[in-house]
Order: sequence, then C-alpha cells, then structure tokens
Amino acid sequence: MGRWKEACIQLKMVVITAALGVAATAAPAWGSLGGDAASVQADQVHMRASRQTTVAEGYTVHEMHTPGGTVVKEFVSPDGKVFGVAWQGPWPPDMRQVLGSYFDQYVQAAQSRAGGRIRRGPVMIEQPGLVVHTGGHMRAFGGTAYIPEMLPSGVRAESIQ
Repeated sequence: MGRWKEACIQLKMVVITAALGVAATAAPAWGSLGGDAASVQADQVHMRASRQTTVAEGYTVHEMHTPGGTVVKEFVSPDGKVFGVAWQGPWPPDMRQVLGSYFDQYVQAAQSRAGGRIRRGPVMIEQPGLVVHTGGHMRAFGGTAYIPEMLPSGVRAESIQ
C-alpha cells in the first residue's frame, strides 16, 4: 500500500508539472503586474469580473469580483503602472494572468525554493525585483505580489492586501 501511495503522489507531481508547462506556453500574458492601467480592463474581461475602483492616497485600487467568488485587486500608481496585486477567494486566480511578465520569474523562484519540485503549501518569494506571498487551502486561497521598486512614494508594501 505504501508503494502505491508513493506512486500516486509522484504521478500527481508529474501531472501538475505538465499542467504548469502547458499553462506557461499556451496562456496569453495579460501584463497585469508591472503593466499599465489599460491591462486592468483586459484582466477584467479575461476574468469575466465586475470591477470597483477606489482612489487611495498615492494609488488607485481596481477590485475585481469573479463569478467563482475570487476577488483580485490591482494597485495602480499615479503614473499608471500596476505595482501590486492581491487576491482572495475559494479559487486561486490564473497566476500567469495576475503576474503577467513576472510569471516566469515566480515559477523559477518557487521551483528553486522547493528543490526543483512543485510542493503544496505557502510560497514566500522575496527577490529584489519581485515579492510574492501565497497560501491557503481548498476553498480559501489568498496572496499578494508586488514590485518593490515600483511602490509609489509614501506607499508601504503592507497596503497591498
């Protein structure tokens, strides 16, 4: 029974790795994180989400509610760049879409932290050009991602939530 269980786990890892590979090559990059404000509307259409916009001091938050119940927030600086994203809900968002051109960097960092294997559990990546924190469990996922160099003056990373 132990060998069978181990074989199932290995098969799951192969399937997950293959799925990530297909997603990485087949999915379009919407350019959310690091993209311009126009990418927010493209993300809204792709997610089939409703959107609310809130102006905060030093940035604008575009909050999108997907039909599946996930909420994605995109934080846009006064110069029109998406410097941070946050998500929360029963399903994780399409990470390629949310992270845009930073998706490959995220995958490489996550794999290097896990010894080249895909693992379950929280992911905390803190690199000079990208910070990503993800976690959760079935029906309760959440996370944040931001580009430290793009934070507007006076805006703290803790504001991205």
